[in-house]
Amino acid sequence: MSSVKRLVYAVIHFLREQSQMDTFTPDEQESLEVAIQCLETVFKINLEDTHLAPPQHLIEMFTNSFHKNDMLHLSDSLPEDVEKADQLKDEGNNHMKEENYCAAVDCYTRAIELDPKNAVYYCNRAAAQSKLNNYNEAIKDCESAIAIDPKYSKAYGRMGLALTSVNKYEEAVTSYQKALDLDPENDSYKSNLKIAEQKLRDMSSPTGTGLSFDMASLINNPAFISMAASLMQNPQVQQLMSGMMSNAIGGPAAGVGGLSDLSSLIHAGQQFAQQIQQQNPELIEQLRNHIRSRSFSGSTEEHS
Repeated sequence: MSSVKRLVYAVIHFLREQSQMDTFTPDEQESLEVAIQCLETVFKINLEDTHLAPPQHLIEMFTNSFHKNDMLHLSDSLPEDVEKADQLKDEGNNHMKEENYCAAVDCYTRAIELDPKNAVYYCNRAAAQSKLNNYNEAIKDCESAIAIDPKYSKAYGRMGLALTSVNKYEEAVTSYQKALDLDPENDSYKSNLKIAEQKLRDMSSPTGTGLSFDMASLINNPAFISMAASLMQNPQVQQLMSGMMSNAIGGPAAGVGGLSDLSSLIHAGQQFAQQIQQQNPELIEQLRNHIRSRSFSGSTEEHS
């Protein structure tokens, strides 16, 4: 009972201090006095029982308790948790090989919960998130891995892939350069850096459209074929194509190097791409995602 009385004494002392503060209204101060009297009556103590005073003020004890809890969360994981986390990582790697990416994410997440200071788990989860097209989540995981281990080249490389996938080419270039600084002989980082640099140049080019398609995949895409058939019924497109054919057969540009034909072809292509973008933006995004999946090397990289 003495420990309870010591606690109540600390509470009464705290309430007494609060009741004397100007921040409370007279009614509120009166309520605090009533609370103090109730506690004194129930536990049969008062502030004159100084032998019950704890060594620390109630606020200090409360603050120190929270500080200890925070330190506990930051402490190293238990050995059995570390072992279990490593097993979950291996399970996740097997799921990646089987292309079961959702299950891989789940395994890596559970590993992180057991051992949150292991950069490998975040980096591996980033790879799985990228496979699921969750690029922003992949970027966050790479950032977490780098915060734990600033010299983790693979985290920079995978962040470069995710950044490229969301068209953040300048940031992707920076990530790949950092990856190469840490791992200068990695051919995957070199090739992906070149891709990101080229995409950045394309975006900066006045004639760049941002639509660099794989033509074979484009032509074989049923949605594209349907869209093309629909566009060919458009009178403006028919007129444009008719003009191009006239120039090609014997129009004003015939025999003069074909510069007008080339200009017309570029103009027609730009108009065609713009109409596709306006009429079926979902198709454009599908084609972009298809190209992204084919463009980046390192898709079969080993996991840590």
